[in-house]
Amino acid sequence: MAHGMTRREFTAAAAGAATLLRLGLDERAKADEAKTLRFIPQTDVQVLDPIWTTAYVTRNHGYMVFDTLFAVDSKFKPHPQMVGQFEISPDKLDYSFALRDGLKFHDGQPVRGADCVASIKRWMARDALGQTLATVVTDMKGGDDKNFSIHLKEPFPMLIDGLAKVSSLAPFIMPERLAKTDPYQQVTEMVGSGPFKFVEGEHQPGNLVVYVKNTDYVPRSESPDWTSGGKVVKVDRVEWHVVPDVATKTAAMQNGEDDWWENPPADVWPVLASNPDTVLEPLDPLGGTGCLRFNFLYPPFDNVKMRQAIMMVTSQPDIMTAFMGDPKNWKECPSFFTCGTPMANNTGSATLTGKRDYDAAKKLVAESGYKGEKIILLDAVTSR
Repeated sequence: MAHGMTRREFTAAAAGAATLLRLGLDERAKADEAKTLRFIPQTDVQVLDPIWTTAYVTRNHGYMVFDTLFAVDSKFKPHPQMVGQFEISPDKLDYSFALRDGLKFHDGQPVRGADCVASIKRWMARDALGQTLATVVTDMKGGDDKNFSIHLKEPFPMLIDGLAKVSSLAPFIMPERLAKTDPYQQVTEMVGSGPFKFVEGEHQPGNLVVYVKNTDYVPRSESPDWTSGGKVVKVDRVEWHVVPDVATKTAAMQNGEDDWWENPPADVWPVLASNPDTVLEPLDPLGGTGCLRFNFLYPPFDNVKMRQAIMMVTSQPDIMTAFMGDPKNWKECPSFFTCGTPMANNTGSATLTGKRDYDAAKKLVAESGYKGEKIILLDAVTSR
């Protein structure tokens, strides 16, 4: 995957006529003076509550508005983020945390231990790792100061890793009054303690999401590394321009109307790269991993021999060439777990990397009793 970003300065002159029409005179003057980053997200933010949905675009929105207790670096190591100090008892059953100084929610209220406890409980109700953690938690305590604790009935080695979880669902910290919302009901008031504030008055679902710099945010002193370290905000305003049509997105980047396109499809990469004012670079050093999954409940793939036949003739290079084009844009990954991560391994990979055996596949198809049943492939038409 890749994203495009122009090198031009994010100045007031780039606000554009469309933005000026959306703002009143006072807001227009403020926007003219601000450094504004115009970003094209992969899709619309249809749900604002990052604990209610696993959609990546909502998770990204969550990182704008909220913060997390711990965060992960590019080596998958968790580090304190909102937490300043923490201790783990020798028997691994008691965890004590103290938040770092200067943490405030966007409504001006300090972040308290009670907010952290309520937020963790809501996250545990929805997240798979959190649900597992909940089975060993005996108690969590947090009051009006910056301290809170978690007490377990048996050791849970993944506790810190869980609180540092990068992806859906990330355990974002909300005010207690919001975190006490039924986990299966959406929180609609976006009050976090993160580096940006959500501007509800300018939100236009399907069109525009606006964030402004949280001037009260105190970043950590460490250098940023993935979600860990100091989140230093260098713009005053961020606008997410929701643009469904690929051609319109491409034109917006080519004409300098937008600054950053998160996830352009591979077929427009050459067009974007041809513009000297555009930088095309990887969005994620690990890339994206795709998979082909059979519905084994219905014919013909309810028969294991049919699934084995497909494995014998499937070629990752052929599929990736058709999907991503130039080999420099992709690599083979026969591991069940993402290549480049600590869990990646080559066990059983010969099934995908060995010689493709069409004769053996034909034999298996015949043995399966396949009678020409229609095979339907589902193709997602929107991004996560």
